[in-house]
Amino acid sequence: MSFRRTGGLPHMDASPPPALVVSGHLTREAVRHLCADLEALLSTSDTPVVDCDVRAIAHPDLTTVEAIARLALTARRANGRRLRLRGTPPGLRALLELVGLGEVTF
Repeated sequence: MSFRRTGGLPHMDASPPPALVVSGHLTREAVRHLCADLEALLSTSDTPVVDCDVRAIAHPDLTTVEAIARLALTARRANGRRLRLRGTPPGLRALLELVGLGEVTF
């Protein structure tokens, strides 16, 4: 009996999910722009998850928490998509847990 060897995994989409990078110190005005950027990003992809790289956020505060909550809501409103945080600093993770948004950081 012989088997033919195939080259790689069939039907695998190797492209990573779309990503939004959030950095610096966030203001309430910046939150609106981030949501608009996320909507534009989601309009170009149909993946169920969008990555949000937050490793470069300086001094996370409640405005940062509001931004993440609004971004997660924006993603959900786009056909039930999920926001996945990447590089979450410990201080931001603690704030998210404190206000009950810890599940966003999966």
